[in-house]
Amino acid sequence: MQNNLFQIETETNWEDLGDGIKRQIYGYNDTVMMVKVKFEAGAVGTLHQHHHSQVTYVETGVFETTIDDQTKTLKKGDGFYAPPHKIHGVVCKEPGVLIDVFTPHREDFLKTNS
Repeated sequence: MQNNLFQIETETNWEDLGDGIKRQIYGYNDTVMMVKVKFEAGAVGTLHQHHHSQVTYVETGVFETTIDDQTKTLKKGDGFYAPPHKIHGVVCKEPGVLIDVFTPHREDFLKTNS
C-alpha cells in the first residue's frame, strides 16, 4: 500500500510505455488507484479488458474511445466508464492526457513501475 499522502507532478516519475504513451502513478491503496496517462497524437491504447472498474477523465486532447462495440470521440472535459471485463481502448487524435481511476488498484502497474 502506498503511504504518500501528496503526489507532486514535478516529483512524480513518468514511466515511458513506448509508442507515444507515458504514465504517472498517483495515489493508491488496495481499493483505488489514480493514474495520469500522456498520449502523443496517433498513440494507441490497445483494446483490452481487466477485472477492474475504470473511470477516465479527458484532461486534454481528443481521443477516439471504444467500449465494446461503441465508439465515441471524447475531448477535454469528457469521460468514460469501463465496467469490469468490458473491452475498451483509445486512439489519440490530438495529443492529450487521460486521468484513469481504477478499483481495485492495478497491481500490474506497480510491478512494471518498480
